[in-house]
Amino acid sequence: MTNRHPRPLGKSTVTVSPLGLGCWPLAGMTRSGITPAAAVATVAAAVDAGVTHFDTAYCYGENGESELAIAEAIRGRRADIVIASKCGIHWEPGRVQTVDGRPQRIRAEVEESLRRLDTDYVDLLYLHAPDPRIPIEESASELSRLMQAGKTRAVGASNVSVDQLQRFALNCPVSACQLHYNMLQREIEAEILPWCRDHSVAMIVYWPLMKGLLAGEMRRDQIFPTSDSRHKYPMFQGDEFQRNLDFVEAIRPVAARLGCDLSTLVLAWTTEQPGVSSVLFGATSPEQSWANAQAFECHLDEAARQAIASAVKARGTVASRKAV
Repeated sequence: MTNRHPRPLGKSTVTVSPLGLGCWPLAGMTRSGITPAAAVATVAAAVDAGVTHFDTAYCYGENGESELAIAEAIRGRRADIVIASKCGIHWEPGRVQTVDGRPQRIRAEVEESLRRLDTDYVDLLYLHAPDPRIPIEESASELSRLMQAGKTRAVGASNVSVDQLQRFALNCPVSACQLHYNMLQREIEAEILPWCRDHSVAMIVYWPLMKGLLAGEMRRDQIFPTSDSRHKYPMFQGDEFQRNLDFVEAIRPVAARLGCDLSTLVLAWTTEQPGVSSVLFGATSPEQSWANAQAFECHLDEAARQAIASAVKARGTVASRKAV
């Protein structure tokens, strides 16, 4: 990465750091042992390491645990922080995830998120996912009204197709799109990333480390318990998992030559991909926040880029799955 300079969020007045903290893991719903104190410390460490972009959502925790942790960690530093939150997904009893894009539901969630975050506004507000039961235009129009009311400085759409994003943009100024993307899961390069580049929409990506796989610390015989959501994803199963681990071993020497950790290399590579404005990494401890922030200082050379490209080509198409 060349520097820590903030990047523009589409045509809005908001700028984001090239690295952001994705705060879903802090909710403690997919990892065990995440205490409120650990969540606060993880966010605070990321701020101290130079990260200014924090990505959360109304449903990150059954009771807003992620948003509450951010509020506590940034107290007194709100003006220096970009908070992105999402609306349109909530939990029903029994941990049943429910997509609900009705305008009245969106407004209620945003008001609750602002109370949890202890702020009058968020910097970026996403529709978390389209509701298949209602036209996306209705959800977009409500987000437009929330922006006009000063509840958010900019609006984005997450987990959308090109068609959905186009329809959304006709009803609300859209500054950002958020989808998964990493060295191996590169579906967005076909259509939606070019569309975003052509229409000055920032692309914010999650899963840069492929839910931890590209960090290079998983074992060949790794078994994910049912309490760990990764057990449901095809990239962690059978031959697919083994081939992905082969890819990790192929790029490990690149990181060694550059004198950095594998996760640092992967994050730095992701931030320099054309059209990518900010890369969201996960962390569940201050140490992980500091380690991932080292990607700010990682500089890839052409030999590294070519070696990675060769390894990607050799790996071929991977089995994938959407988050939502």
